[in-house]
Amino acid sequence: MAKPTELRFTEPGMRLLENEHRYLSYLMEDWHAIVREFEEKDMSLEKGRERLKTLRQKLYEFVEPLKNHTDKEEEHFFPVLGTYIGFEQGPLMGIQEEHQEIDGYIGHFFHHTRGNIDIMSLEDMQAVAKDAGEAFEVLTIHFVKEETVLFPMAEKLMKAVDQDELYAKMNTLIT
Repeated sequence: MAKPTELRFTEPGMRLLENEHRYLSYLMEDWHAIVREFEEKDMSLEKGRERLKTLRQKLYEFVEPLKNHTDKEEEHFFPVLGTYIGFEQGPLMGIQEEHQEIDGYIGHFFHHTRGNIDIMSLEDMQAVAKDAGEAFEVLTIHFVKEETVLFPMAEKLMKAVDQDELYAKMNTLIT
């Protein structure tokens, strides 16, 4: 079994996406720790406001690399893999729906924190932090699905020429 620091896939395109998952997971752990703080029963209103502002900033910094990663998958990876496994049903359809679900949770969080956090109640802050927590949960499961279903399929089914072209298109930074 691969060590957590080792990449499991051999094709450069899949290694690139897997490595991006590692980076995004690293960023997620940072802001998810704040989400977990909101589950504590003894959080003060003042601490809640301070932590929610930090959470909003960390999520804001997370959105661009996430968007760049998902854009890469949707514009390049999914269309190529779809020519091998189909688009209308199966894993690609579910994965793409998860992208929308993740966007929804994060968008809902930003919608409800766009105003003055200093007038929010602790209960409101805890409720909106749950949106970030839901995004974390969906993202975590999403990465596992891609790495246990889609990436192995791609390595097994895709022709070398498609793998090479895919890597050339996706070999860009997400930050």
